[in-house]
Formats: sequence, structure tokens, C-alpha cells
Amino acid sequence: MTALEIGFYSFPALLALIFLRVPIGLAMFVTGFVGMWILTGKPNLALARLKTESFTTFSNYSLSIVPMFLLMGYFATLGGMSQRLFKAAESWLGHRKGGVAMAAIGACAGFGSICGSSLATAATMSRVALPELKSYGYAGGFSTATLAAGGTLGILIPPSVVLVIYAILTEQNIAKLFLAAFLPGVLAALGYMMAVRFYVWRHPESAGLRAPIPYAERFRALAAVWPVLLVFVAVVGGIYGGVFTPTEGAAVGALGTGVIAWANGGLTWQSLIDSFTDTAKSSAMIFFIILGAGFYNGFLARTRLPQELSSWVVELGAAPIVVLALILLLYLVLGCFMDSLSMILLTVPIFFPVITALDFGMSAEHVAIWFGILVLIVVEVGLITPPVGMNLFVINAMDRDTPMGETYRAVLYFVVSDLLRVAVLMAFPVITLVFLR
Repeated sequence: MTALEIGFYSFPALLALIFLRVPIGLAMFVTGFVGMWILTGKPNLALARLKTESFTTFSNYSLSIVPMFLLMGYFATLGGMSQRLFKAAESWLGHRKGGVAMAAIGACAGFGSICGSSLATAATMSRVALPELKSYGYAGGFSTATLAAGGTLGILIPPSVVLVIYAILTEQNIAKLFLAAFLPGVLAALGYMMAVRFYVWRHPESAGLRAPIPYAERFRALAAVWPVLLVFVAVVGGIYGGVFTPTEGAAVGALGTGVIAWANGGLTWQSLIDSFTDTAKSSAMIFFIILGAGFYNGFLARTRLPQELSSWVVELGAAPIVVLALILLLYLVLGCFMDSLSMILLTVPIFFPVITALDFGMSAEHVAIWFGILVLIVVEVGLITPPVGMNLFVINAMDRDTPMGETYRAVLYFVVSDLLRVAVLMAFPVITLVFLR
């Protein structure tokens, strides 16, 4: 069996382990380790690879951004920022038909600007918005679908943990990726609000109405969210403006949200310890997946499968946009079974050489950034598509009275919004790249 064949057959082996519920990080590690053993015929080489891969992976200074952004999200929750964001959005939109659901989307977008995790955004905003939605007569499936979709904004609107991982894998500028994600993130929030409006038009019985709030109260609620704007400008603006590095920016953001949480009375000694513990657990999980992916992708590189695949695609002579569409379609399929971080770590080292070998009429850096944002969006869609839409399960765990089937039916409106946005960004790359210099 040739090295190329060994690399090819490793995919069904990996998928089999995943379907057997082996943790994705362990599945990639085992497949890479055994594949390296078979490829070289020497177990000592595989063991030596374990030593070097562990060192090279975890000595990457950029990875320190991940726990900082996670900690920033925990502090933001303790500081009551999620409640303030929702109240501000609700005061301006709540009196409209479907307005409370739109407010939940807007609050998710705001919270996503200080939290780089989709699951954290979905879980946090659900605790705040779900009772309000129910109290104003919103249908259970519509409410849970809205919050599941809104949660995906946590990984699209910068700062984003997944974007940081993509930047490390492809050796791209983190600040430029954050800036490129901003406008697509705003479009995502607006698209979700339009989906809410369309759903309410089709199902008027699914949403109730609430009385308008006086303008004085609206402006007070809006003024209360200044800490969120301050943290976002300090982190993203500081990084892009060259005031500090992305790692320093993440530390500044964590410190800033911590101070705000302390000033609002949400940060106690016990909650501080709990935040550090939860951050350590989440970071350890992410880092183990990164290690497993690094081991597996190192094995694939030795089989030359990514290089051969890239050459084969180029020789086909297919239009670059068609190749891109097929890759994004594959991401949509994988998203039904895998989580977003695992997909990025597993597939980007394979597909990125293919994309960079094609001519899209742009510089290599712009192609890499454009592709990264598109991948991020389709990965985001995977968080709300059955059977393994992680956000759907998170929300369902908080609302056991709503059947999952109702959530699935309602979330399709948001999936359609995502697919339309992907098509627009593919047709007009300038939307993604307009702020880059």
C-alpha cells in the first residue's frame, strides 16, 4: 500500500472513531499515531513525533490568546453585560412584531463582540432572553431557534477563538481577520433579524407584543451598555491600530471585563476562582484537540495527500469559484456531525493549499482571509443544523418543554439566511475585504 493510499484510508478510520463517540481530539491523535506507525513501520518514530509535536504545538505563543478570550467571556457574564445588552435592544425593538426575538439577536451580536465562543454566547443569552420570550407569548421552537442562531454570532463577530486558530494554521494576520469578519458579522445579525421578521409573517401566532417603552428609558438602557463598546474598541481597535499585539489585546480585554465585573459586584473571590477553573477546563479541551489535529495533519503531510489533492484539483481545470463552492458544501455536510473547532483543525490544512493554488484574481493574503471568513460562516451553520447542532442542544437543555423537532423546523429560516449570506460573500469578496489596507 502506497503512502497516498494510507492517507486516503485514514479518513474513514477517523470518521469511524468519531461515530463510535471517541472524543474528536483523541480520534485524530490515534489515527495519526497509528497511521505514522504503518507509514514508517517504526513505532519509535511515531513516539518521537509525539514529543516534538507536543513541544512545537504548545510553544506557540499565539495560543495564549485562547484562554484570555475565554476568560473575557466569563468575566463579561459575571459583569451583567448580557442582561444590559438585551434590555437595551429590547427597549428599542421589543414593541414590534417579533421585536423581542430581534432584540435577542442584537444582544447576541453585542455579547459576541466580547466573547469568542458560540456555545458561551448561546448559553449566556438564553438564560437572559428565554424567560422574556416566553413571557411575551413567543412559541417555544421559535424562541430556542432564535437563540441558537444568535449564539453563532459569538464566533463570527470578533474577537473569535476559531478565527485565532485559523490564523495560526494558515499563518495569517489575526488583526486583519478580525477586521474582515466585522462586516459579515453585522450582515449576519441583520439577516437573522430579517429571518425573524419573515418567520413571524408566516406564523403570526408565534410571537406576542409588548407595550412600547418611553424614549427616556430607552436612552438610559442604551447608555448602560457603554462597557461593551469600550472593551470592543479597546481590544479590536487596539490590535488593528498596532497599540498592542493580539495576545496583549486579549489580556487587556480580560482585565477590562474583570474590572467591570468587579465594579458591578459580580466578581467575588469564589467567582474569580470558578472563572479560572472553567477557563482552564475549556482551554485544556481546545488544546488537546489542537494537539490531536497537529499529529494527524503531520501524518497527512508525510503521505503528501494534501499536495496531491491540490495538484489534482488544479489539473481538473474547473472554475475556482466552483471548487470553492464544493469545499464549502462539504463543510456544510461535515457540520452536521462535527463541532466547529474540529472541522477547522482537520480540514484547513487539506483545503487551504487547494484554495491558494487557484486564481481568484486577488492577492494570496486576500484569498486566505476571504476563504477564512467563508469557512467560518459555513462552520457556524453547522452549529444549528441537525443532527449534531451543538447550539441546538445547549438551548434545548435549558428548555426541556420544547420538543427538538419544533426547534429544527424554526431554525431552517436562519439556515437559509446563512446560505444566502455565503452566496453574497462569494459573489462579492469586496464585502469581506473592504476594510483591509
